[in-house]
Amino acid sequence: MVLSILTISKIPTVSSLYRATSLRQTTTERTPVQSLNDIVSAVRYDITKLEVDCIVNAANSSLLGGGGVDGAIHSAAGRQLTRECATLDGCEVGDAKITSAYHLPCKKVIHTVGPIYFTESAKDPERPESLLRSCYRRSLEVAVENEMKSIAFAAISTGVYGYPSKWAALAATDEVRKFLELPENKNKLERVIFCIFEVKDEIAYERALPWVLRFFHYILFGPRHVS
Repeated sequence: MVLSILTISKIPTVSSLYRATSLRQTTTERTPVQSLNDIVSAVRYDITKLEVDCIVNAANSSLLGGGGVDGAIHSAAGRQLTRECATLDGCEVGDAKITSAYHLPCKKVIHTVGPIYFTESAKDPERPESLLRSCYRRSLEVAVENEMKSIAFAAISTGVYGYPSKWAALAATDEVRKFLELPENKNKLERVIFCIFEVKDEIAYERALPWVLRFFHYILFGPRHVS
């Protein structure tokens, strides 16, 4: 299925879906936070089709492209993205760097390098979460530094890097909440979108965020089929 460009105006926040009675309240891992719900959206979609200020690529340390979402972003953006990335001298795990978006509908791409779960766990059991949180925090910082108002995150490290989706979603949503609640960050970001593609990540975000997200999943992809 070929997906169309999805503008930010067509991506409702958690709060707006709840007000429209499109979502039902359910038991989640955390108590709802109104300030987060007013800004955060979650959508199961192709991140290369989002028309937002910036998207966050789950990159590798070379920044030169790879598999999964990284490969999809480089392919959609075109060779110019790889050429610009080649000038950045790579990126450390937990850090983030920004480039132009070229043929993508967004304005910028922020590249962050997530932890390889089992590799980092072998060094220190707490290291994967620390590095993953740093990915989200640094990406948000880079977005604000570059006057981006809307940002869409891919699910970082939950693919071949092996980070368990449940724990990744909890760390991601908590780190975003902490960033948005800092007084110095008030009004700097108008929308933070978790762009989910895999069913396992969707399920994890349904538990991590305050409201059930199946409605927006249904609109874009049709009913979920569970084998």
